[in-house]
Amino acid sequence: MNVLKIAAFSDGDAGGNPAGVLIGDVLPDAAEMQRMAARVGFSETAFAAPDGDSWRVRYFSPESEVPFCGHATIALGAALVRRFGDGVFALILNQASITVEGFRDGATIAAALQSPPTRSKPAPPELVAEALALFGYTSSDLDAAIPPALIHGGADHLVLALNSREALAAMAYDLKAGQALMRREGLVTILLAYAETPRLFHTRNPFASGGVYEDPATGASTAAFAGYLRDIGWPHEGAVDFVQGEDMGMRSRLHADIPPAPGGSIRVSGTARTMGEA
Repeated sequence: MNVLKIAAFSDGDAGGNPAGVLIGDVLPDAAEMQRMAARVGFSETAFAAPDGDSWRVRYFSPESEVPFCGHATIALGAALVRRFGDGVFALILNQASITVEGFRDGATIAAALQSPPTRSKPAPPELVAEALALFGYTSSDLDAAIPPALIHGGADHLVLALNSREALAAMAYDLKAGQALMRREGLVTILLAYAETPRLFHTRNPFASGGVYEDPATGASTAAFAGYLRDIGWPHEGAVDFVQGEDMGMRSRLHADIPPAPGGSIRVSGTARTMGEA
């Protein structure tokens, strides 16, 4: 079976986060999906098969299955548009049911996911201290307006908001140490963020739990973070834009629409570019 390679949240004809997408009549067994994801080698591969009027979807990194992946969902939406045309597609995940909308705008394919419900809570001080040490930061690097938090929008993340773009650019860590921390704490990623303006953030997203040093675009953590901004009363005015992957040479653009209802789904959208087959 051929796996489509699609870069989600692209910046024009460049950037974005590559994901694998396999659409089949039935899902392979878990061991085979894990093997295929490792062979593809991207941070995530989405596997989808029809389930009534919906699509059953599972996501695998090269080393493990994850409950939800935003960029692979955007890539899946683009793949469904390629096969079936514009539409809203219902997705059944391991722990939630969501939708992805895909549409063409001329030669460009775009997609928008509706995340699972979001929630957040303050991060334990000892976890914050350990995470800061992992990346070589201190508490003086944090943005006091956005306290460290455990955030959720289909998967669990830790967010550390930094007070300068220079601190964000300086991110470095040991992959094995990061993996041990994230797996012990049940974190899919750690999100590092810098607010250039109230409605424009620069972010980086280590994904050591899946064996990936850094992702250039992560819709799941973006949804969770947008929900957290709503929880703390951030002046988002209903939408926030994100630039991610710039420090990796893979500049990506993500947009989050934030409705007012606490805990409600976040709409995360972006464009996608096809890279071929694996």
